[in-house]
Amino acid sequence: MEKIIIPSRLQMLIGGEWVDANNKESLSVINPANAQEITTVPLAAKEDIDIAVDSAQLAFENDTLTPAERGQLLHKVADLLERDKEYLMHLESLDNGKPFDKAAYDVDSCIHHFRYYAGWTTKIHGDQIPVSSPNKLVYTRQEPLGVVGLIVPWNFPLMMSVWKVAPALACGNTCILKPAEQTPLTALHLGKLIMEAGFPKGYFNVVTGTGAITGEAITRHQKVAKISFTGSTDVGKKIMVAAAESNLKKVSLELGGKSPNIVFDDADIDQVIESVVWSSFYNSGQECTLGSRLYIHEKVYDQVLKGLIDKTSQLSIGKGIDSPDLGPLISETQMNRVLSYIALGKKEAQLEFGGHRLEGDLKEGYFVSPTIFSHQNDDLKIVQEEIFGPVVVVSSFKDEGEIIQRANHSIFGLAAALWTKDVSKAHRVAHQIQSGTVWINGYDMFDPSVPFGGYKQSGNGREMGKSAIDLYTQEKAVWLSL
Repeated sequence: MEKIIIPSRLQMLIGGEWVDANNKESLSVINPANAQEITTVPLAAKEDIDIAVDSAQLAFENDTLTPAERGQLLHKVADLLERDKEYLMHLESLDNGKPFDKAAYDVDSCIHHFRYYAGWTTKIHGDQIPVSSPNKLVYTRQEPLGVVGLIVPWNFPLMMSVWKVAPALACGNTCILKPAEQTPLTALHLGKLIMEAGFPKGYFNVVTGTGAITGEAITRHQKVAKISFTGSTDVGKKIMVAAAESNLKKVSLELGGKSPNIVFDDADIDQVIESVVWSSFYNSGQECTLGSRLYIHEKVYDQVLKGLIDKTSQLSIGKGIDSPDLGPLISETQMNRVLSYIALGKKEAQLEFGGHRLEGDLKEGYFVSPTIFSHQNDDLKIVQEEIFGPVVVVSSFKDEGEIIQRANHSIFGLAAALWTKDVSKAHRVAHQIQSGTVWINGYDMFDPSVPFGGYKQSGNGREMGKSAIDLYTQEKAVWLSL
């Protein structure tokens, strides 16, 4: 594909029209590989959100799409994503820094999600309930919520959008999507594709801006029936407060993680070493499910740690468009945050590999070397706090009882993994790990049909699968006296 040309100024999608912010303010979109401006997007304020919500509310009230028609439109969006796959990969690589070849996974996931939820549109139904009262007919309905606000992060911009958009539309809601201020490009193109597919004007809106201004206006809006948010735990808490203080809108949250990745001494060590470098550093560590706490049984500790260091030393790092193994961090702010944790780690743990910003040809971008620390103190900040960068902390353990306790010693509970050939032990440990997902002898396995979400301060609600249908509908009981 030829080099793509992005206009120097983009607009947002409100009510089926491409518009600027009312106040004409804008934000720069920066390429994290070289710190250069890619384009600008509108900075939507409260008055813009009012217009977008009113447009979505009108579209909801006037909706005449049948479930089958919604399913056909979702399939059409999937077709258009397939058509524009390479273009979307380019956008994601420029905007997020993601390696170009790995962006294919993101787009493919989006296609699968739209097709999966296209199949759900005709299967959302209630039940007839036999009750003790005579001559009464009672049944339930699963109804859409109305206008839903979808707020997504910058680490998987398109994929996180679609995880929310596809089920929300399948259930008959109208949407206000706010991408992260750093990565709006694929969300805006998704808006084009949804309009091209034939959804009515106002059914799907994309507003750009900051969390403090644009996100706050969505979260506190009286006509927004639900907020679905993926991002940090601190922001998730603020969203719950805002929802409670406004109209008690429904809230689902997919938040931070500090996932334990547990290697028992009877694991397939070659398989572990092949996997652990990616479960530690994929997407330059900017993934909430990554196994950033690696626990290795003492009998195989040296072997696995050496294998991890060897594999890490072979990773290529560069501009995403060149398809390296790892790209840059998303922003200077995030890079400095990660470097501050690395500086702390050098004081409180043992540095085994990396631990610095990359210079040379990459000095203009936000590149940090993959970094490995070893420790034996689970109370360290680098062990307890989510760093969200290419940093993994490694520790040894002695037995099953110890590692279950240590794995659960966290405010988070998003994901976990364990490696063993003992099937009984695998299930026994998995059942005691406090996390929404546990992988056994693998990592980062996802499918549109499988629910995903966290325990504890990793959030509430479950995305994907039938669980997402429950997030975007509400149940009504209807009584009829015969």
